[in-house]
Amino acid sequence: MACMLGFISSFYNTKSVVLCIGITATVCLCVTIFSFQSKIDITSFQGLLFILCMVMFFCAIVMGFVVPFGYVPWLHAVYASIGAVVFTMFLAFDTQLLMGNKQYAMSPEEYIFATLSLYLDIVYLFTFLLQLFGNGRE
Repeated sequence: MACMLGFISSFYNTKSVVLCIGITATVCLCVTIFSFQSKIDITSFQGLLFILCMVMFFCAIVMGFVVPFGYVPWLHAVYASIGAVVFTMFLAFDTQLLMGNKQYAMSPEEYIFATLSLYLDIVYLFTFLLQLFGNGRE
């Protein structure tokens, strides 16, 4: 993780990287508390997560066609915002999946996979937040 942060810090200024680390940590803490305390079963929202992934996919395709003709900042911000929301929802989904006590749960043999899923959710959330709030190096 430190190697990744060092690599990212070479492209973004330190203030924006630290800000995004703080936002990511706060979101992770809030989502974890929500997952432990909530009666809402996020694991049953698999269809919604699939639809949001398709929205991100089609937004990426549109960006692939539009960006070669000129950078569109608001389209990039929309894509990063959708990505941050989607991976926050995936973080809640994977946290409740790991905890069990809901409609779907992980078996004890799958905890390594669940841990990797949580790690990837956090990394993707951090990168989307960095796309939103990050200022590139001058």
